[in-house]
Amino acid sequence: MEDVTIDEPHHDIKAVFFDIDGTLTSFVTHTVPASTVEAIHRLQAGGIKVFICTGRAPSQMNVVLDTMPVTFDGIVAFNGQYCFDNTGFFASQAIDTGDIRIIINWLAAHPEVVCNFGEKDYVYFNHSNDRLQATWKKLGKTAPTRYFDDPMPRAITHETFQISPFIAAEQEAELVGLCSNIRGVRWHPDFTDLIPADGGKPRGIQRFMKHYGIAREQTMAFGDGGNDTDMLAFAGIGVAMGNATAEPKAAADYITDDVDHDGVLNALLHWGVLKD
Repeated sequence: MEDVTIDEPHHDIKAVFFDIDGTLTSFVTHTVPASTVEAIHRLQAGGIKVFICTGRAPSQMNVVLDTMPVTFDGIVAFNGQYCFDNTGFFASQAIDTGDIRIIINWLAAHPEVVCNFGEKDYVYFNHSNDRLQATWKKLGKTAPTRYFDDPMPRAITHETFQISPFIAAEQEAELVGLCSNIRGVRWHPDFTDLIPADGGKPRGIQRFMKHYGIAREQTMAFGDGGNDTDMLAFAGIGVAMGNATAEPKAAADYITDDVDHDGVLNALLHWGVLKD
């Protein structure tokens, strides 16, 4: 078995939360850098818990996680709306069916819009177009399998945790304004993730904080997209990747190198959570 360096804890960090796309995985190589895997092993060897905190659905993660020799201590999925671990802990918040009906009616009036609907074990699109195909191509081998279905009535009769229409910011504002408890978080310019207005990645982190008795100042988070902005502002130490967009960089306590240049490891060394 490979020896793992055990680092003395610093800053009293007890839990580190990682986004997936653009944080763990590279948009260039579509893989997780070896330095990141090493860093996570060292965190765990030092008694620090590591979590996934992503906009992806549980069923869309294995295409990435199966390539990593890491067992995470917990998963925050759907931008905070679905949290679980291997010990039986579970907490979730689905979208209100009244808002789902409003969104579906809006989509019916805009039939050209491609939209993704996220359930626990099933994520599907209402239809496809060139825009969706181009977006999926950019994800490379980390792109999950696409399924297609009719959201009416399925999205009403099955718990739906996230709805992701491929719309511009102006259309997003219009649609959110029609709903009673919805906000959009965006990690990709082509689409927005619609979630409960009182949800988000910080809510998911709080669920695990309460479960494990971890204080806010004992948390650290890594992200790169707009949907990571609140998480980086909330965490005790928020780290934006060098390849991050402007919003998460502005919210972060520190901007590290990009994912392809050991950004995760370098930030952990910078803050003394790991040592050279």
